[in-house]
Amino acid sequence: MTKMMITGASGKLGTALLGLFPNSLHPTHKELELSNREAVFNYITEQRPSIIVHTAALTGVRECEEDKLKAWKSNVLGTESLVDACLKHNKQVYFAYVSTACVFDGHRGFYTEEDIPNPENFYALTKLLGEFVAKKLPNYLVVRTNFVAKEKWRFPKAFVDRFGTYLFAEDVAQGIKDVIQAKLTGVVHVCGDKKLSMFELARLTSCDVQPMTLNEYNGPRLTIDMTLDAVRWKKYKVSGYK
Repeated sequence: MTKMMITGASGKLGTALLGLFPNSLHPTHKELELSNREAVFNYITEQRPSIIVHTAALTGVRECEEDKLKAWKSNVLGTESLVDACLKHNKQVYFAYVSTACVFDGHRGFYTEEDIPNPENFYALTKLLGEFVAKKLPNYLVVRTNFVAKEKWRFPKAFVDRFGTYLFAEDVAQGIKDVIQAKLTGVVHVCGDKKLSMFELARLTSCDVQPMTLNEYNGPRLTIDMTLDAVRWKKYKVSGYK
C-alpha cells in the first residue's frame, strides 16, 4: 500500500499537492519540526511513508540572507534529518525534493537539467545543498521549478526585467503528480512553456499591479533570468495565460 507524506502542506504548493493527494500524511510544523532531528527520526520510524514530497522550506531571499542560520536549519539540516532518517529506517522511499530555478545564476536563462548550478544568493545555495542531500537516497527525485500562488499579487509592483518560465502552484502540483506517476528519478524540470516577466505573471491575477525595474530594487542579489528548459519532461501551460 502506497503511503505518501507531504512536508510543508500548509504552504501554497503543499496545499495544492494535498488537494491532489488528500489521503497523504501532512504533519503541520507544530506536529513535526523538521529541525528536531529526533522527532523526524521517530516520525519516519513510526509512519514509514513509501513516498515523501518535501516542499517545506524557507523561501524568502531577503529573510534567508538576513538570517542565514534559520535558513540553514530549515533548508539544509531539515532536509538532512529527513533523508538520514529514511536511510536508516526507510531506505527505499521515493523521495521527491522540490528545488528552485534559482540554483542557476540567471545570467542567460533556459537552463536544462544538465546545466551546472551556480547560486546567486544564500537562499539558492541552501536549496542546491538540499539537492545534494536528497541524492544520498537511491530513489531520489529533484524537481526544479518556479511558481507563485494563484492569488492577488502581494506587492504593488512587479519587475518587468526579471523573468521565469513561471507556473502557478496548482500547475506545479499537477506536474509533480505526473512525474511521480511516471516514476522518474534524478533531476527533472517542471516548468512553463512561456518566458514571462514577473510583471506579466502578476497581471494574470492583479490587473492593478504596477511595473518596476531592477534599478528600483535594493536588496540581496537576485536570480534575474530564472527560465528553465526541460529535456527530461514536458512543459506546462500556466493556467489562465492566453
